[in-house]
Amino acid sequence: MKVQCLKGFRDYLPGEMLQKDRMLQTVQQVFQQHGYPPLMTPALEYSEVLLNKSGEEADLLLYRFRDNGDRDVAMRYDLTVPLARVLAEHGEITMPFRRYQIAPVWRAEKPARGRFREFVQCDVDLVGVDSAAADAEMLVIGCAVMDALGIEQYQMRVNHRGILGALCRLAGLESAGEVAFLRLLDKLDKIGADAFRSEVGEIPGIDSDGVEKVLETVLIERDDSRQMLQFLQEALGHDDEAAAAIARMDRVQDLIEASGVADHCQIDPSIARGLSYYTGLVYETILDSIPEIGSVMSGGRYDGLIGMFAGKELPAIGISLGIDRLFSALKELDLLDACSQPADVMVCQFSPELLAASFEAAATLRAAGIATLLYPTEAKLKKQLQFAQRAGVPFVIVIGVDEHKAGTVQLRSMDEGLQEEISLAEAMKKIEQTCRRDGQ
Repeated sequence: MKVQCLKGFRDYLPGEMLQKDRMLQTVQQVFQQHGYPPLMTPALEYSEVLLNKSGEEADLLLYRFRDNGDRDVAMRYDLTVPLARVLAEHGEITMPFRRYQIAPVWRAEKPARGRFREFVQCDVDLVGVDSAAADAEMLVIGCAVMDALGIEQYQMRVNHRGILGALCRLAGLESAGEVAFLRLLDKLDKIGADAFRSEVGEIPGIDSDGVEKVLETVLIERDDSRQMLQFLQEALGHDDEAAAAIARMDRVQDLIEASGVADHCQIDPSIARGLSYYTGLVYETILDSIPEIGSVMSGGRYDGLIGMFAGKELPAIGISLGIDRLFSALKELDLLDACSQPADVMVCQFSPELLAASFEAAATLRAAGIATLLYPTEAKLKKQLQFAQRAGVPFVIVIGVDEHKAGTVQLRSMDEGLQEEISLAEAMKKIEQTCRRDGQ
């Protein structure tokens, strides 16, 4: 037997999982501060629930099989379609409905660098409201997530499907060809204008003069979103759908300015988003210092999807965080805690005779809410201290013969390299003060 992880999947070792859990705890706190509770759905759904909801490409990537009960099932492709199924199935849920969900999803695609068959998605959604206030709330939450993670230089690039529809019509396209055109537009910053012209030229019905007008519209730069809205009104305001979209974005702009996050939100008419179910505002989040990593947080309004299940109109808007991409970015920006242990303090084993005293001290520390690691075997004190240093445990407690007799402990700060003999109660106060100050 060849011992290896299945291709396209991966293991997360404790040090990395500890960092990722802390990142997700920060994100959860932001969601809950904005009034969003958690939701969990099963990994498996009936295949008919997932099919034809996210597009043909998504259908081809489903892990689909017949289970032991001969049911046609599939593993969830994303978290949005299961949300729609929940709302259709549980009619007692009142609107507006808020939720966040953090869970793995599965896609049977070809593995590549940064692309896996199993990965974690983190979504937050507001269902039952179609308003500028709901749109703005998503942008506010997105900025709050970035700020809470310590990311200062970023931009949420915002567009509207109404503007994208007008750009399609400007290029001579109606419904046919729109999907292909918007997918290419979404890749414009990667492939460049020349390649864009060449590839869209193969779409039936395309107007080459119209393509040039599209490029002029999406590539123009303006100093701020207000100027961009004014330009879009002049360029596309003759299109009723675009005019309505611009008016909506103008109202959203008022609200994000009032919330103090407008500097991080930039209107960008080239943002298209690939999924076909978006109906209104769409957005992607780019980190200024490492834009090549791609969008770390994206989403938009998808008013039609949930209604497919519920049999009635249920407007919805949400954000999805690219957890693995965002985690990689935090690592590159040196914003992750290097600690590979969750403990605030490690209690050493001094000798077999004093092992009970070490256990008693560890129990007292844990009862006070201090995460405590007890070194699990007899070893030289130097080796135990080296372990604590490598693991990033900030404090070590040693109880030797003299300390046991005196009712004290040796408290060592691993960062400062200082050691002092004090009571266990005093040690607990110092550990709590330091860890609270450092946010642990």
